[in-house]
Amino acid sequence: MPLMTGDEYVESIRRKKMQIYLLGEKIIGPVGNPILAPSLNAVKMTYDLAQDEKYRPLLTACSHLTGHVINRFTHIHQNREDLIAKVKMQRLLGQKTASCFQRCVGMDAINAVFSVTYEIDRKYKTAYHNRFLRYLEKCQEQDLVIDGAMTDPKGDRHLPADRQTNPEAYLRVVERREDGIVVSGAKCHQTGACNSHEILVMPTVSLGSGCEDYAVSFSVPIDTPGLLMIIGRQSCDTRKRESAPIDTGNQRFGGVEALVIFDHVFVPNDRIFMNGETEFAGSLVERFAAYHRQSYGGCKTGVGDVLIGAAALAADQNGTAKTSHIKDKLIEMTHLNETMFSCGIACSCEGCPTAAGNYSVDLLLANVCKQNVTRFPFEMARLAQDIAGGLMVTAPSQKDLENPDTAEYIRKYLTAADCASAQDRLKLLRLIENLTLGTAAVGYLTESLHGAGSPQAQRVVIARQSNLDEKKKLAERIARLESSDRR
Repeated sequence: MPLMTGDEYVESIRRKKMQIYLLGEKIIGPVGNPILAPSLNAVKMTYDLAQDEKYRPLLTACSHLTGHVINRFTHIHQNREDLIAKVKMQRLLGQKTASCFQRCVGMDAINAVFSVTYEIDRKYKTAYHNRFLRYLEKCQEQDLVIDGAMTDPKGDRHLPADRQTNPEAYLRVVERREDGIVVSGAKCHQTGACNSHEILVMPTVSLGSGCEDYAVSFSVPIDTPGLLMIIGRQSCDTRKRESAPIDTGNQRFGGVEALVIFDHVFVPNDRIFMNGETEFAGSLVERFAAYHRQSYGGCKTGVGDVLIGAAALAADQNGTAKTSHIKDKLIEMTHLNETMFSCGIACSCEGCPTAAGNYSVDLLLANVCKQNVTRFPFEMARLAQDIAGGLMVTAPSQKDLENPDTAEYIRKYLTAADCASAQDRLKLLRLIENLTLGTAAVGYLTESLHGAGSPQAQRVVIARQSNLDEKKKLAERIARLESSDRR
């Protein structure tokens, strides 16, 4: 059965000879690195739960290519039930890790590339789709983590790709050879890149004539020569390498982002899935974005469940749990969280098959889902901080709790209601800090805003899908306007 255990996954990453730079230094890899290890643990959870009988129905699926049981993160959605299971799986993993578990981008990318390669082949008689199927079967059979790579640096965003001062502000083909292509450029905000086996590249915007070199999709192993990663800095990230786990809030799990550089990287023909077909770049971007905007209705609500629980515990410790305004704030947090989840489920239930046969989500509802996610987690974070109180950002450190000169003062003055210990109080407050201000906030708040496209990107699609002319007709008929007689 093509399912790795969590330990086998970690060992597979250990064997990768990646080029990674972190805080100005070249490092060996994420395994054993105190700053990166929590992000590796979050991905490992996607393997551990697939081995657990309780969670296996959500974490696994039957491959339509081989008939084998595979990890759902490598699955091509075959029906609406698959789309719904995806969202529920993401919520579960958010609950288990309280962080970004990093495999969603790859799952959304393979489903988008699957259908678009089919449509390119149908028009141009190319062989992209069959190539992709062979590649996908390998990823399924080996249970690989795929990093979906879409976002380019973009340079001057007022200018198209082919008119940039830096021609590699958008990743491009710099050489075409008989056996493949050579590409140069970069991909930004690459979630979990250093914890991945493969990187699947897609264009980042719609492209017109003259931009053929930028209309490229392909995949290469993450340790391919010429590919390097510069890990992004996160708030409070160096706390993870201090010997004070209380201060990190979430010691075990976390996310990671990287700037991935392609410095004249060679891509063989059998790994190229688009090569100059500019008219399909926009379709690939839109389809991927729809899947990924659906994803946020799952993962962010799972993390939201943890934040709601932490806020409720803080109210218990503060002795305010029965106060009416505190209860109302917890109700509002729950309302916001379930609204996001409802949108993720709704766009899944309204999904439909593509020409290639896999299922896509409802485009309008997926964008409504993500538009809500750009707002609601910020309000939930505000409410959680309100409930927790100012001690969340003024509390002493774990080392002060361990120092005999100060420990007794901390225990005396920070012991909470119902004799909740000062240590437990600090742990909980640091978790809320982590979720709303620290390293987890990157994967919860900032990612909620900018991941899968910033807010205006969803509003553009919502406007395009809103069908205002039909809605006008409905109103004209009900109001019995004279113009309705001519329609």
